Amino acid sequence: MNATPPDWFAPLVSLLGLEKVTASAETLASHSGDKWSASHPPEVVVFAECTADVSAVMKFASERSIPVTTRGAGIGYVGGCVPVHGGIALSVMRMNRILGMHPEDGVAIVQPGVITCDLQEAARAVGWEYPPDPASLKECSIGGNIATNAGGPRCLKYGVTRSYVLGLEVVLADGRVLRTGGRLHKNKTGFDLVGLFTGSEGMLGIVTEATLRLIPKPTHRSMLAAIFPEFPMAAAAVQAILNAGHLPSALEITDSFTLGAARRMLGAETFPPGNAHLIVEIDGRPAAVAAELEELHQLIESLGATFIERAPDESSCERIWKLRREFSYALRETGLHKLNEDIVVPRSKLVELVEFAQKLQADTGIPVACFGHAGDGNIHTNLMVGDYHDPVIKERADRALDLLFTWVLENKGAITGEHGIGLAKKRWFRQALGEVSFDVHQALKQALDPAGLLNPGKFL
Repeated sequence: MNATPPDWFAPLVSLLGLEKVTASAETLASHSGDKWSASHPPEVVVFAECTADVSAVMKFASERSIPVTTRGAGIGYVGGCVPVHGGIALSVMRMNRILGMHPEDGVAIVQPGVITCDLQEAARAVGWEYPPDPASLKECSIGGNIATNAGGPRCLKYGVTRSYVLGLEVVLADGRVLRTGGRLHKNKTGFDLVGLFTGSEGMLGIVTEATLRLIPKPTHRSMLAAIFPEFPMAAAAVQAILNAGHLPSALEITDSFTLGAARRMLGAETFPPGNAHLIVEIDGRPAAVAAELEELHQLIESLGATFIERAPDESSCERIWKLRREFSYALRETGLHKLNEDIVVPRSKLVELVEFAQKLQADTGIPVACFGHAGDGNIHTNLMVGDYHDPVIKERADRALDLLFTWVLENKGAITGEHGIGLAKKRWFRQALGEVSFDVHQALKQALDPAGLLNPGKFL
């Protein structure tokens, strides 16, 4: 235990038990940050095991004005779970049970600590599907997905996390337990409180249970993986595929810097020569998928692809996805610090974004690695910098981010599509919203958390 735990440590232990409350230096350190660069230790970590624990913590914290930062798996990219004001880091990772799979209603009921891929496997075991699939699905938790309204490659056809949240149990800042929505797929009773809490980054309440929509599992899927000589050609192919009337379940694009990093980590022979990579996934009935795969192959070939690989079945599709999920790790292997920016632009601006990223790299000398969900305009535009903690390097990188975000906003885009704001994008949040929208956000925060105890220090 730390030498000087806070004076409220003993009463909190009395309330919850020593097995759920700790101030050990090791645990505080492990709950001080996520995958972004910032960190700050809490004073105490609480491991909640049920809704009653969370409610008790919030009543305790409310009475004593103690800040509380909720934490899921800690896989976020924007410092969203960094307890910058100390206080309590409230972990929900022991709340990791799937409470029910109900294909007859098309729903699953889960606690927030459930890992995303575990839910997907449970759904598939009963012949159904939970489509949201962030790249970190083997590590990230459903609670974190809801907090950030997480996306993933299949958002183009199936939508983001919000599309699958039917009901929530939420503990409010004063400890009261709110239930909103439920097992119904249509429900227009009152305001959309489910939507309000989904994407709120732990600043309005703490999700303790979620009722999630499932869909029937598509019977078949296939993929094409193509190499293009240049990145703008692959970006143009994305729009051409959609203009031709196709709605793939995923359309993923990758640039030359990312491909180079992947070739170095996985082997030069992993990808044929070329400066851009495109993945197209389709799903549905076998005969329909086979016919569409042939059409797409011919279309992509006509658009200048120099290599096309077919993946006609589940195992070959998974092999391609496994390579795709390695891209982020390959960028880390470069030794550079990856500023992982999940900006979004209108699809019509995709080629212009690619050209701007190339100009940004030339003007600033900072490599820019682009890959991601081209079908919905959500491209991970990663600035690859040296030691981001070096003040000189940080200032240069932040100037480049200013240029990137300004261009995105001027072109009717958004500074985040799925990672959230957290700390990383806090300085641009007001500019991204506009004054009236910012005022409304503050009013909602004031109404639900007047003392500012929930995840303080973030974008509001």
